[in-house]
Amino acid sequence: MPEKKYSVIVFDLGKVLINFDYDIAVNRFNKIEPNLGNDFLAHFKKYYDIHREFERGKISTHDFIQFALKGINNKIDADTFSKIYADIFTAHDDVISLLPTLKKNYMLILLSNTDPLHKQYGWEKYEFLSYFDYKVLSFEAGSVKPEEKIYKQVEVTANVPPQELLYIDDIAEYTDAAKKLGWDAVQFLNYKQLVEELKNRKVLTNGQP
Repeated sequence: MPEKKYSVIVFDLGKVLINFDYDIAVNRFNKIEPNLGNDFLAHFKKYYDIHREFERGKISTHDFIQFALKGINNKIDADTFSKIYADIFTAHDDVISLLPTLKKNYMLILLSNTDPLHKQYGWEKYEFLSYFDYKVLSFEAGSVKPEEKIYKQVEVTANVPPQELLYIDDIAEYTDAAKKLGWDAVQFLNYKQLVEELKNRKVLTNGQP
């Protein structure tokens, strides 16, 4: 692969820097009342387009919570729901360990399909977020990946030519969308594979990290 010059590295959040598992929420709901979590998950999957609109910022937090609670017959209050629904993340410490090294030479941008509840009650607490110069979040951008609008928001934020952007995401559809705009992109599979991809692009050397 010919050497390319990047100035910005764009990271997806979920399944790359942090893992998420809705079963964590389901199990906690089930502890409150048998099958409460199962009912929530069935409702969530059946009306996933509602959650997608929440991620786009087209539905308010209040309206989303009311919709979700309706699916479990309002058996818990909004605050309890919010905390259980959103506290489903665990850090990928190996990938996170790359950020200080990358930060030395590149602008770092976070690009995530996410919603206000997951941000407030879930991932906002992580200290590694301080390594990012900018965060482009779907509910603030009014668009979700793989829609072109949210990638264009990154381009405006970065203010560099598309070919200077390197994007890392676990979903091929999302990396393909970035490539169509002239970015380079890596589909994340695991830490070792990511390091090799970065070394191949001269983003990391054999001595890093």
